[in-house]
Amino acid sequence: MCGIIGILLQKKGLLSKPLGTAIKECLKNLEYRGYDSVGFAILSDNGLIIRKSKGKIDDVVSKLSFDEFDGVCGIGHTRWATHGRPSDTNAHPHTDCTGKVAVIHNGIIENYLEIKDLLIRRGHVFKSETDTEVIAHLIEEYKKLGFSPYDAFKKAASLLKGSYALSALDLDDAGKIFFARNTSPLIIGLTDKAKFLSSDIPAFLEYSRNIIVVQDDEVGYLSNDSVVIEKLVDKSYEFDKNPATAEVVNYASRIRYIDWSPEMARKGGYPHYMLKEIHEQPQAVSNTLISLMNELGDVIKLLSKAERVLIVGSGTSYHASFIGSLLLNELANIKSHAIISSEMRWFVNGVNSEDVVIAVSQSGETIDTLLAVREVKKRGALTLALTNIIDSALARESHLAMYTRAGPEIGVAATKTYTTQVVSLALIAVKLAEYLRTVPESKLSELSTELRELPNTLSSVISASEPKARALSSIVGTKHSMYFLGRGLGLPTSMEGALKLKEISYIHAESYPAGESKHGPIALVDDGFPVAFTILGDEVDMIFSNVEEMRARGAWTLAVMPKGFERISKHFNYVFELNRVAYELAPAVYIAPYQLLAYYTAISRGFDPDKPRNLAKTVTVV
Repeated sequence: MCGIIGILLQKKGLLSKPLGTAIKECLKNLEYRGYDSVGFAILSDNGLIIRKSKGKIDDVVSKLSFDEFDGVCGIGHTRWATHGRPSDTNAHPHTDCTGKVAVIHNGIIENYLEIKDLLIRRGHVFKSETDTEVIAHLIEEYKKLGFSPYDAFKKAASLLKGSYALSALDLDDAGKIFFARNTSPLIIGLTDKAKFLSSDIPAFLEYSRNIIVVQDDEVGYLSNDSVVIEKLVDKSYEFDKNPATAEVVNYASRIRYIDWSPEMARKGGYPHYMLKEIHEQPQAVSNTLISLMNELGDVIKLLSKAERVLIVGSGTSYHASFIGSLLLNELANIKSHAIISSEMRWFVNGVNSEDVVIAVSQSGETIDTLLAVREVKKRGALTLALTNIIDSALARESHLAMYTRAGPEIGVAATKTYTTQVVSLALIAVKLAEYLRTVPESKLSELSTELRELPNTLSSVISASEPKARALSSIVGTKHSMYFLGRGLGLPTSMEGALKLKEISYIHAESYPAGESKHGPIALVDDGFPVAFTILGDEVDMIFSNVEEMRARGAWTLAVMPKGFERISKHFNYVFELNRVAYELAPAVYIAPYQLLAYYTAISRGFDPDKPRNLAKTVTVV
């Protein structure tokens, strides 16, 4: 929900730029996590320098004077507001009464009001509306009680309930960056010249590809000569004078090398990350297929023994999960259901040890999906993670982990991560059908061949669809509302198309099963009302009656459909006629026109598709 960065240099100037400039650039790489406000704190020769302001980095860069400040130790933050409206005062970092402690935070502190009341009674004065500020004052209070700066930070972290990734500077221990994590992501980057701390890998990818993923309930600090990580134990959440109990962690085996290049996290000549990532989908699909082809043995054996397979995800990942569940039912004859992660709590009583739960999340840190996994594990279910981030919380907490190979995705609206999720789940369904012998050999051969050709097919569809989407955006951009209708696998594809349009162009868009459209939604349809139909092939005759129902009310109709159905296609106002693809694999290809349409519609309406309002890339709060 927010982005944090910490940088500790062996000596000034090692990055060939002022520290403030390096922090600014790292924050730009994290701006997809939030962009309501921005700020930084640097330990300089003149003490603790803090600058913060409401607004995006580019809008406030001169006001904050990033490039004028240098030092060897600093932290920065870009915010997506939860507690307290976006404002200069509520921007991070937050300080204590003495001005010696600066704290930045991603997440939500559930017991902050209780802590705040206690600290006010002890004489502390608060400036902001945020939950984060209590942490700085807690550190100050424990220092008053005789704790060292690090022990005060550690004790403060042990009192916090909720989700948090914290980083703090303290003038009384100026050579260290303190950190703590529970649920919200936090990554350490290591180089000979510097150490980094961040919410996500792209922040420091220019400098380091060696990482350590900080785990839940871990605290520690970076210093010139060491990285210290400890595990908090026996958290009481009570304010007392006893030191926090923690055990030293040997993290040597957790150091990972990330094979992403810095160029993968840059725009590469495209005007926006979203467009770049749409065009990267063929390569992302190819990388994912190559990686997973030889890694699914244990997954297939586990799924083959399941009484039922539940697939959970949020937002775009739920739409991929929906497709996966339909494919497991159709190809492998496995009872499967897709469930929205935040709704899982109302389904868990029926979960048991005969079930397998596949948890789908781009970041592997989505809190609703993590909570769902924890609940089903309590009931004995085995869990599989499907995520794009190695060693993420979801991967660590699941029994088995599978990784898409989409590379870094910076645009808030998911594109290539969605497509790689769909392809991964389709591959699992095909391999499981092969293992269980539920599909004829001829069908399996067809699907296997088309899976190998999928990157090329997707590339040609993107190329053919882009000029059409650009032209069509001038029409769609004038509309106020739109329906996306589909049947079977076309329904979750329509759902994803509607989500893309609404989240970046701010046009109200809803998806329905095409057959359900006459049970209420059609009441809104009149002359010129736009309706998009997703037709993957098998359902073309069944859906045509729904097309005629909409046309009879004056709807402006659009179709995404295969070539070769001229008797149907001529009835639409506009058609994306695409290469024929096996019905089971078409969702991974036929989403591209909708992604491009959403992108160009946002552009036509003057909006930044990389930074949709009120949204963040990773949702780490309930």
